[in-house]
Amino acid sequence: MNRNDLAKIIFETSHLTGEFLLRSGKISNEYFDKYLFEANPEILKYIASFMSELIPSDCEVLAGLEMGGIPIATSISLHTGLPCAFIRKKAKDYGTRKVNEGADITGKKIVIIEDVITSGGQVILSAEDLKNAGAHILCCICVINRQQGGSEALQEAGIPLISLFTMEELKNT
Repeated sequence: MNRNDLAKIIFETSHLTGEFLLRSGKISNEYFDKYLFEANPEILKYIASFMSELIPSDCEVLAGLEMGGIPIATSISLHTGLPCAFIRKKAKDYGTRKVNEGADITGKKIVIIEDVITSGGQVILSAEDLKNAGAHILCCICVINRQQGGSEALQEAGIPLISLFTMEELKNT
């Protein structure tokens, strides 16, 4: 499968129209239901393969953000052999009480893995948690950049964004 074929499949599988409230608080008349492509092993396999090529060579740990980044990071891990950390939106109040689970991130060069970026707000919040835990963030890689200010917000926060696809690319397929 080539990149253009993957874009078509992602769009056909997950693009919905209607009225949707986004995490950013904005209302959108279109939505990418990322769980529809993340739950499909055939699509996820190709997403992971293409995203693996975007990982910087000095990356030591993939950090999948709760919830959508976790299956993608795990799939990329299977392609690359890189360990994963799973990053919660907030620490749970029982068990280990940690924000990050899985691979140790202390002193490690990490790449944040996310499914869809809209405003970049959750990535910025999670990046602070990761930095506080001793991680060095190389960049954030996402499947879809909705092109609604997230890239700019992340850049301002010192986190380069690399996207497999932009919203415009998916629409143009």
